[in-house]
Amino acid sequence: MTTPRPETLAKLTPVLTKRWLSPDAWRIGTYQKLDGYAALRKALKAHPDDLIQLIKDSGLRGRGGAGFPTGLKWGFIPQGDGKPHYLVVNADEGEPGTCKDLPLMTHDPHSLVEGVIIASYAIRANRAYIYIRGEAVHAARRLRHAVQEAYAKGYLGRNIQGSGFDLDLVVHSGAGAYICGEETALLDSLEGFRGQPRLRPPFPATHGLYASPTVVNNVGTIASVPYIVLGGADWWKTMGTEKSSGPMIYSLSGRIANPGQFECSMGITLRELIELAGGTQPGHNLRFWTPGGSSTPLLTAEHLDVPLDFDQVAAAGSILGTTATQIFSDQDCPVYATYRWMEFYHHESCGKCTPCREGNYWMVRIYRRILAGQGTHEDLDTLLDTCDNILGRAFCGLGDGATSSVTSSLKYFKQDYLDYIEGRTAPRLSEKTLVGAH
Repeated sequence: MTTPRPETLAKLTPVLTKRWLSPDAWRIGTYQKLDGYAALRKALKAHPDDLIQLIKDSGLRGRGGAGFPTGLKWGFIPQGDGKPHYLVVNADEGEPGTCKDLPLMTHDPHSLVEGVIIASYAIRANRAYIYIRGEAVHAARRLRHAVQEAYAKGYLGRNIQGSGFDLDLVVHSGAGAYICGEETALLDSLEGFRGQPRLRPPFPATHGLYASPTVVNNVGTIASVPYIVLGGADWWKTMGTEKSSGPMIYSLSGRIANPGQFECSMGITLRELIELAGGTQPGHNLRFWTPGGSSTPLLTAEHLDVPLDFDQVAAAGSILGTTATQIFSDQDCPVYATYRWMEFYHHESCGKCTPCREGNYWMVRIYRRILAGQGTHEDLDTLLDTCDNILGRAFCGLGDGATSSVTSSLKYFKQDYLDYIEGRTAPRLSEKTLVGAH
């Protein structure tokens, strides 16, 4: 295990994670001692439009994967329309490899609750929802307790802190479907329907929850808001890069000495993150990795020094996504890794659209053939052709994400596929897996 250099340690910028190690950090008493709800009191004295402008000025971009400007999204909500407005927090974190929202909600739930109140005040919403993944029992328990504490202290409910602003907050547990991480599928699920994406337009900004104006933001996005209100837009922009401001929680897993969450200014490189994590495991050398979870195209050791922000990762041919950085070594097989991800997407496809439902189904079967030593050269063309028929043609981003590891692994590691097909690599799966695969 390597010891990080001082200049690399300096890249750590604990903002959203700064309370995680405090005793009883999830309790309102501890939170209030550490600046908790100070931002709310400040925000309630400001005009809602000024708060929206502050978030615009900060350059905060969505932490859920797409990186859409948060202030711009808030500004889309029509005002004076006579309809109820809603804020919905997407806490359905289900991207393979992602683990930044769950520890945040577990260790510091009040930062999310405070962010919800400020954001709701800014967009003039009197009802807000946190939609959390059903399996996240412990995090949901902590969140609900935090909401109860906030009500008891007068931070939620009627006439919050004497401001005349009313807000009710509901923590809703979903059934554990990956598709509900897509914002319109989440809204359908929240309304009591099966979680499936909606046709857009109309967009949630005008026709969201219960056909009313709605903002849907990720946990990390909303939890960032109190810090921006307290510190200001200029302070927030001292971290990160010009077009990707602020810190980001990077989730490192795989062939590294110390997996975990590392909050750093956006623009840090994978080389520096691995150094912070104590280096790769003994006997392992980096071969491929995901910058933002399994739905982002693979990168290789050649991309160790790509700054990890929204634009520069995109320029390198991938997506920053949820910053779920999965590390694979020269002892890992990119073909088998891609197969396991495809099993996930095949299982989690909601089935609403044909390209995703059928394409992922057949690609899984092709992978089983290849890994069982019965693949053909034509299979590689079929995989690419299938991806071409899914990408941009699926109803939502799940289908697009499913193609990422397939096309990128074929781009960088085609020889690994050929080694299975031409018999140089021993089969990894038995013929039993091929039942019904033809």
